[in-house]
Amino acid sequence: MRELLSELSGWHAAGTPFALATVVAVRGSAPRAPGAVMAVTATGQVAGSVSGGCVESDVYEVATEALGTGRAQLRTYGISDDEAFGAGLTCGGTIDVLVRPFTEEADRDRLRELVDLISAGEPVAVATVVSGAAPQGARRTVLADRAAGTLGDAGLDAAVTDDARGLLAQGLTGSVRYGAHGERRMQDVTVFVDVHAPPPRMLVFGAIDHAAATARIGSFLGYRVTVCDARPAFATRERFPTADEVVCAWPHTYLESTPVDGRTVVCVLTHDPKFDVPLLAAALRTPAAYIGVMGSRRTHADRLERLRETGVGEAALARLASPVGLDLGARTPEETAVSIAAEIIQHHWGGTGRPLAELSGAIHHTRRRPGPVA
Repeated sequence: MRELLSELSGWHAAGTPFALATVVAVRGSAPRAPGAVMAVTATGQVAGSVSGGCVESDVYEVATEALGTGRAQLRTYGISDDEAFGAGLTCGGTIDVLVRPFTEEADRDRLRELVDLISAGEPVAVATVVSGAAPQGARRTVLADRAAGTLGDAGLDAAVTDDARGLLAQGLTGSVRYGAHGERRMQDVTVFVDVHAPPPRMLVFGAIDHAAATARIGSFLGYRVTVCDARPAFATRERFPTADEVVCAWPHTYLESTPVDGRTVVCVLTHDPKFDVPLLAAALRTPAAYIGVMGSRRTHADRLERLRETGVGEAALARLASPVGLDLGARTPEETAVSIAAEIIQHHWGGTGRPLAELSGAIHHTRRRPGPVA
């Protein structure tokens, strides 16, 4: 939903009714993951996407119908029937899409509260009844310290709240099944829990031209980007206008003082042992999802020896993506940034890095780690 915050805020301010279509389940290969959204207003405006173009026309019609009836609808889209010109997925997978109208002012107000929480970077999960023995489309908003809204039963509310907080802590979106009163190991009710965690971080060390390009593509991918360098003349806002923050500090000192979690990616572009070695030693003590390091193969070999001398073990050293990036033949800073971003995406989704034309099987991989490259 993060990509629709501006549109939803504008429609709320104008009092415009709209319907929100959300991918709540995916089976097989599909272009968008659970949580992908598309919104349709009563005046015919459209924002977002649930399939990258395969079923949007049909979802538009369903959303228009839901706006007229005021009732939520669940639609399943599988392989398209070309002869019947039916709506479906050409990739061969199946998706379930829940379309929920927001025609009442109270409903739009609650959604606006959610939009405000997401915009403020507050971790929040939204639990929505997809099907079963509970009101379809009923929603419950869950935060770490409070919850609001009801799914129609106190026991179900309690069970969903607990599970939503667990998913929120992991940054994972998914469906959970319960009994009508929240009983475990029963499947009377399907609840989709859409987790909105703050954007994961990209920490770029070394204020060089490659860093500026990497910061730009990191922002494009949805990361909160920090550029850090110890040199005041280089670590300036003017040189990195797309970064969320620019820090002038010794890289290892900054890294040891800033939050790093399992969604954080670290790009070390400093090219200098006096920065690289203490920085990488610190980075390898964190749970960062990815640690990429720029340099030649000779530089990499020298760097490994220096790290071993500081006591870094082989298992930790194996975490380094060095030399950084995929082999694309990149030359310019911008091409190198694409190479780095490609490796981050490959690492996140578990891709091979080979041309799709040389492979068979599913194109879209199952998510490996939480993050926006998702």
